[in-house]
Amino acid sequence: MESQGVIEVDLFSPEVNSPDHPEAGRFKKLLEEVAEEHHCHLTSFAIDHGTVLFSFDSDELTAKILAVLQDERENQD
Repeated sequence: MESQGVIEVDLFSPEVNSPDHPEAGRFKKLLEEVAEEHHCHLTSFAIDHGTVLFSFDSDELTAKILAVLQDERENQD
């Protein structure tokens, strides 16, 4: 099943504004490794002034990442 959801996370400073930026490149490589571990693919990756947008072709992996982000948000409150 293909995932249509895009995960959007404010992760870097606004100066990180390109997938070619070293920080963005390291994060993209990490996402690709996670996708490989879950037998799926990173289908999109973009950076907009420090905000990372990415998606996978796995609803299961997307749901796991969203759960982790939700837990992180709840622990900050």
